[in-house]
Amino acid sequence: MREMSVDMWVNVSASVLATLACAVFVATYHVKAAWWRSEVGRNLVGFAAAVGALCLYTVLVTVWPTGCVAVVLRALRTLVLLAVGLLMVQRTRLLLRAQRESRDRTGV
Repeated sequence: MREMSVDMWVNVSASVLATLACAVFVATYHVKAAWWRSEVGRNLVGFAAAVGALCLYTVLVTVWPTGCVAVVLRALRTLVLLAVGLLMVQRTRLLLRAQRESRDRTGV
């Protein structure tokens, strides 16, 4: 890692901070709420975990940029990106349902 440029260090540092922020959110939400009981809670935790995993990927692939570990990391990254896409589809569905329910309650 000694051959890393300043921009690479900044990228890795930001990724570490973002990974920690996501982990703190998931841990705090887990302690403070029964997130697993609602679809919205599961989506919030899943999305935070997926974003945290992408940030962690950035850190790990910087440490192991080549070789078998890098291949495995890239495969895992692809799975996490698919999860992000699915979570966004779920979030869109939740949004539309909430808007429909709100419209039904107000009579508009």
